[in-house]
Amino acid sequence: MTNRTTAPFGSWKSPLTAQRIAAGTKPLASPQIDGDEVYWLEGLAAEGGRVAVVRAGPDGTGSIVTPAPLNVRSRVHEYGGGAMLVDRGTLVFSNFADNLVYVQAAGSVPRALTTNSEHRHADFVLDSVRQRVIAVREDHSQAGHEAQSSLVVIALGDGSARELAAGFDFYSAPRLSPDGRQLAWLCWNHPLMPWQGTELWLADVDDSGGLVRARRIAGGDDESLCQPLWSPRGELFVVSDRTGWWNLYRVDGEALQAVCPMKAEFGQPQWVFGQAMVGFTGDDEIVATYIERGLSKLVRIDLVGGAAQPIETPFSALHDLRAGPGFVLVIAGSPVTAEQIVRIDAATGAHRVLARSVDELPDAGYLSVPEALEYPSADGRIAHAFFFASRNRDFEAPAGELAPLVVFSHGGPTSMSASSLKLTIQYWTSRGFAVLDVNYGGSTGFGRAYRDLLKGQWGVVDVEDCVAGARWLAGQGRVDGARMAIRGGSAGGFTTLCALTFHDVFQAGASYFGVSDLQALDDDTHKFESRYTAYLVAPPPERERLYAERSPVLHAERLACPVIFFQGLDDKVVLPAQSEVMVAALKARGVPVAYLAFEGEGHGFRRKETLIRSLEAEAFFYAKVFGFELSDRVEPVAIEAAAR
Repeated sequence: MTNRTTAPFGSWKSPLTAQRIAAGTKPLASPQIDGDEVYWLEGLAAEGGRVAVVRAGPDGTGSIVTPAPLNVRSRVHEYGGGAMLVDRGTLVFSNFADNLVYVQAAGSVPRALTTNSEHRHADFVLDSVRQRVIAVREDHSQAGHEAQSSLVVIALGDGSARELAAGFDFYSAPRLSPDGRQLAWLCWNHPLMPWQGTELWLADVDDSGGLVRARRIAGGDDESLCQPLWSPRGELFVVSDRTGWWNLYRVDGEALQAVCPMKAEFGQPQWVFGQAMVGFTGDDEIVATYIERGLSKLVRIDLVGGAAQPIETPFSALHDLRAGPGFVLVIAGSPVTAEQIVRIDAATGAHRVLARSVDELPDAGYLSVPEALEYPSADGRIAHAFFFASRNRDFEAPAGELAPLVVFSHGGPTSMSASSLKLTIQYWTSRGFAVLDVNYGGSTGFGRAYRDLLKGQWGVVDVEDCVAGARWLAGQGRVDGARMAIRGGSAGGFTTLCALTFHDVFQAGASYFGVSDLQALDDDTHKFESRYTAYLVAPPPERERLYAERSPVLHAERLACPVIFFQGLDDKVVLPAQSEVMVAALKARGVPVAYLAFEGEGHGFRRKETLIRSLEAEAFFYAKVFGFELSDRVEPVAIEAAAR
C-alpha cells in the first residue's frame, strides 16, 4: 500500500479532472431492438453535444448511423425524449435544429419527411401495414397562442400528415396493437402534470386509417397512468398509481386488474417521452424494473401462474427498458459503474455490456460508494439521501479536520437521485469533499404520498430536507458544519437559492439556471410546465402571496453568503433574467458573487467546453470561500463584491 500524503480536504489531487469528465461521459438513451441489431442514442460532447444514433450488430461493435450535423433530439414539451424509431434498419427521427422529421433507410442518407419547422414531433410508433408513423405533434405555428398538441400520422412515402386525435392539452404514448386495429394513448389537461393525473384512451382503427369508437378506459385528475403497452397476444397493460404506488395492471374492458402488486414504483414521472420500465420477453412473460426505497431491481413476472421471480444483477439503477425474446436491454448503473446499456438474459440474469457512458473509470481507490440514509427532517418527516464520504487512495486529511460538504439538490422537482456512479459527484469526493445527494420530499421512488409532500410546499419541504440533512451530518461529526455548500440546477437551483436565502446553514452555493422568481417563471416558461406551480405552490389568488414569500429574488437582503451562478443564454425554461436579476441584487449589497453565462447553451449544459468551465469554476469558487488551495490549475473566476 502506498503512503498517503497529508493535505487539507478539498486540495487533494484527483485523476478525475473536469476535462476527463466532460470528454469521457457520453449520455445514453433510448435503446431499441431491431432484429439482431441494437440501436441507441449517444451524446457526443466533442461535437457540441449533438446526439447521434448508434447501431451495434451481433458482435456488439457500435457505429454512428446519423451523420453530422443532424442532432437526434425532440423539443416537444421542451424536454423531448422519444426522438427516434427504428424498424428493419430504417430510422425515423426528429432533428433538433429544424424540428423536422427525417427518415433514413439502411445504407442511405437521411431525407426530411416533414417540411414545417413549427411542428415538433415525438414518441414515434410504426404502423407497418399502412406504411406510416404515428406521433405526438406539438404545433407552434400560431404566434401568440399556446402550442397545440395532437396525435398525427405521417406517411413514410411523401410525408403527408393526418390528425388522429385532438382536444386535450397534452398527448403521449400512442401505442398500436400488434394487429394494427387498435390504438391506445394517454392524455391530460392543464393544470395537471402527467404524474398527477392522466387518462388512458382506446380507439379502433378503421379501414381508412382513422380512429373510431374512441373511449376513455381509466384515469382522471387523481390517478397517474403511464407506459401503456400491448402484449404479443394483443392484451393492453398500463401502469397506474391508484394504490399510491405505480404498479402494473392488465386492462379488462374498463377495469384494471393488478399484476404483481407491490409497494414499489414500476413507473417514473413522464418528463420525457418514451420512458419504459416494463416489457414482454414472451407471450406470457414480463420483465420489469421497479424502484424500492430509491433503489432499482429487476423482476420476471409469469402472467399465467402469477409468480414473480427476482432477477439478480449487480445494478442498483435501471431505466429505459426494452424487451426482446428472452432478454431485455436496459440502461443500468451501480455505485461503482457509470450508466451503460446492457443486455440481460431474463432467465439467468447474465448480462453483456453494449455501450458505456464512461469508457474508462479510475481505480476504485478514488471512488466513493454511497450510503443510503434516512434521517429526521421537519414536522417529524423522514427524508432520504445518498451520502458519499470523501475518498482518494493517495491522500488523507490532517488529524481532527472534517470534510467540507456539498449538498446536491436534484431538479424536477419531481425527479430522483439514483445510486449509479456519477463522475460529477466523484469529482468532489476525490478532492476531499463529502457529498449528500438528497431525495427530498416530492422525489420519485418512494410512492405517491412521498411525492405529494411537495404539493403546495415547493421551496419549503425540499429546502427543509436539504437543510436537515446537512445539519444532521454536521451533528453526527461527519462533516464540517462551518464549510457546507449547496448546489442544484433548474428546480434544484430554486431549492438551492431558497436554502441560502431563508436559512443560515450553508456558507456557499452554486445555482445552475436556477429559478429565483416564481412569478417570472410563470410568465416566461413553456406550455408543459406553465401551470405546474398551481400544484407546487398554490392556484390564484393565494399564489401571489406565496410567490412573494418564497421567491429568493424578493428577499435578496437575507442572502449573505457567496453564490456562483451558471446560466445558458438560450435557456427557454428558466430565462437568463432569473439569474441576472439575482446577481445584480447580491452585487448591490456587496455579497461575493460570480456569474458565468454561456452562449449556445439551453436548459442543461451539453458542450464539452461548458462542462469543463462550469465544474472548474465551481471548484475555484469553493476554494476561495472555504480557504484551501486547489490542486488543479484552473482559469480564475471573477468574484465580485461591490462596495456597500
